[in-house]
Amino acid sequence: MTEVIHIAVDADGIATLLFDRTDSAMNTMDMKFMDEMEAAVERLVKDDAIKGAIFTSGKPVFAAGADLKGIEASLEAQDTPVAERLARNASLSKLLRRMETCGKPVACAINGTALGGGTEIALACHYRVVADSKGIQLGLPEVQVGLLPGGGGTQRVSRLVGIQAAVPVLMEGQALSAEKALKMGLVHKVVPADQLQAEARRWLVEEGDPVQPWDKKGFKVPGGAGPMTPAIAQMLVVSNAMLQAKTYHNLPAPKAILSCLYEGPQLPMDKALEVEAKYFTLLQLDPVSRNMIRTLFINKGKADKLMHRPEGVPKTTFRKIGVVGAGLMGAGIAYHCAKLGIETVLVDRDQAGADKGKAYSVKRLEKDIAKGRMTQEKADAILARIHPTTDYTGLADVDLVVEAVFEDRAIKADVTHKLEAVLPKDAVIASNTSGLPITELAEAGERPQDFIGMHFFSPVERMPLVEIIRGRKTSPETLARALDLVQAMKKTPIVVNDGPGFFTSRFIGAYVNESLAMVTEGVNPALIENAAKMAGIPVGPLTVSDEIGLDTAYHASQQRKKDEGAAFKETPTFRLVEKLVGELGRHGRKNGKGFFDYAADGSKRLWKGLAELFPLLAEQPTVEEVKARMLYAQLVDAAKAMADGIVIDPADGDVGAILGVGFPAYLGGPFSMMDTIGIERVVSECDRLAACYGNQYAAPQLLRDMAAEGQTFYGARRVTPPAAAR
Repeated sequence: MTEVIHIAVDADGIATLLFDRTDSAMNTMDMKFMDEMEAAVERLVKDDAIKGAIFTSGKPVFAAGADLKGIEASLEAQDTPVAERLARNASLSKLLRRMETCGKPVACAINGTALGGGTEIALACHYRVVADSKGIQLGLPEVQVGLLPGGGGTQRVSRLVGIQAAVPVLMEGQALSAEKALKMGLVHKVVPADQLQAEARRWLVEEGDPVQPWDKKGFKVPGGAGPMTPAIAQMLVVSNAMLQAKTYHNLPAPKAILSCLYEGPQLPMDKALEVEAKYFTLLQLDPVSRNMIRTLFINKGKADKLMHRPEGVPKTTFRKIGVVGAGLMGAGIAYHCAKLGIETVLVDRDQAGADKGKAYSVKRLEKDIAKGRMTQEKADAILARIHPTTDYTGLADVDLVVEAVFEDRAIKADVTHKLEAVLPKDAVIASNTSGLPITELAEAGERPQDFIGMHFFSPVERMPLVEIIRGRKTSPETLARALDLVQAMKKTPIVVNDGPGFFTSRFIGAYVNESLAMVTEGVNPALIENAAKMAGIPVGPLTVSDEIGLDTAYHASQQRKKDEGAAFKETPTFRLVEKLVGELGRHGRKNGKGFFDYAADGSKRLWKGLAELFPLLAEQPTVEEVKARMLYAQLVDAAKAMADGIVIDPADGDVGAILGVGFPAYLGGPFSMMDTIGIERVVSECDRLAACYGNQYAAPQLLRDMAAEGQTFYGARRVTPPAAAR
């Protein structure tokens, strides 16, 4: 009895290969799939009663890609012999090649999204027809997790559309609509969903060509097959140069894809598929792919499925929420929720402020309408869901309110009192804050169990992460509701415990603080900015500081000085910010002057006065040393956050670091990076840096204990986070 591929043959000899797992809600591709798919292909080859076949799916999503559990297990199996790994990696490619050369025509009826392996199955079929259902996507996104398509994707795409057109599809991992795939030539036809099977059958009966274009005599790759074609040769040279300039050699997958596109089209298909399998295996052995797969695929997938959601709490469906504070963050939350169909009451202290918050949505939607992405009717419907007001009684029937007012304890306390006066019993108050202690904020009210932190990132509609912060009295029900809202907003949540700066704020703070300290030491600011880019950090620390606002850092440090009193210790960074803001009025981009001077046209250049304040060292450090100081400052802080019980799982730290504050994706996040380097070597480097630059690099005892015990953050020897004991 089959559980994955179900075969039915009709009176005309047309076999339907239905991909419909009975053991899962999704059509994942694992060894069970491979075994049943192989059996189905062999029957197709040997059964004379079968004249042709339709491959299709019995689920809304055509294929969901590889099985998470299987991939996670393979990450830890690093001792598998290379030859065995290569053979395993080539197995899907060989199976699909067997299907396309079986001598019988195979049509693919694509009824839902078919990214990754789903698209590779379709490309190996002789005819591809797609339903015109809304939202269907095709594409090969493997590069986004450090890999390349391993089922023949690099070779079939290039042979169908040409090498030049294949480059963005493969190297950017583009998700293509059915119409775009049709226009490019990756599929043959797009039809109404109710005609999908009929069109596949029509082709089999009327045309039914069982030979792929590249297996026919005289086939030529569109546009040329490689270096012998001047235009293609030039394009590959330029693409390689642009790639290295953009990635600084940190990402091996795009380079491997370029190699497949250079070598493969010059070879017969079978040999080309072997080349693809070789490069796939090389990437799989590289720690970059392991780190990216773990964090951006496995860990992110677990977070999206709400791995920290308490059991036994009924799921909340949000039809209406409240947002207090109509500034940039509150307006963004209201806009995003309204677009997803959630009614949003947007409260501000005066009507003008509330209306200004809604105007943010008006401007965003007008841009979408102008670009043809949105109809006026749909925009009007979205705007009708946003209700700007000063009246808190409009929140009397909501399950959750996001408080997004200014980062001031007194203001937030006042809002909490007003909310508790009108909200239903057990309604959640979620404070959007980047650093104020949630436990203390909750004490302003009488229902600390219903209080939680929800740290959104700006701009809300674009940033994928939400950091959920549990206060010491936050109830499981409150946590569950907060997670339900994040999922409804189609964002990725991480969950951390309350503590100074939570995780993401203190984590990026370590990067910025150490970078600014280097400025005060006389390290060239241009070297600091460029070293960050070369490390894979998308935005340099001085740029980040200007964008956030030096005045914001100034006010925060002055508040900390006031709170800590005699215990406060001035740091080089504190003195730098105090000088730039307090004495020179340089607030950052907002007033046109910070570390950079900003021109009216938006261009910028480093402020020359920095060299006068902090004379440059005669001998500058190496790029590698600057990179080490930036990255290890963050590694130490991540380890401290776990030692302090704030980070409850390394997956949260890695996902949060990459999606929230731009930690280099190829490193997999701080905890994956430490595992890759080796904990003992991390501690040794921390000791070196601490001896050179200060105690901020001192490894916490957690790391020293892990090194002594041979423990890691992931795998069989993974450490138990101290938060688990809370």
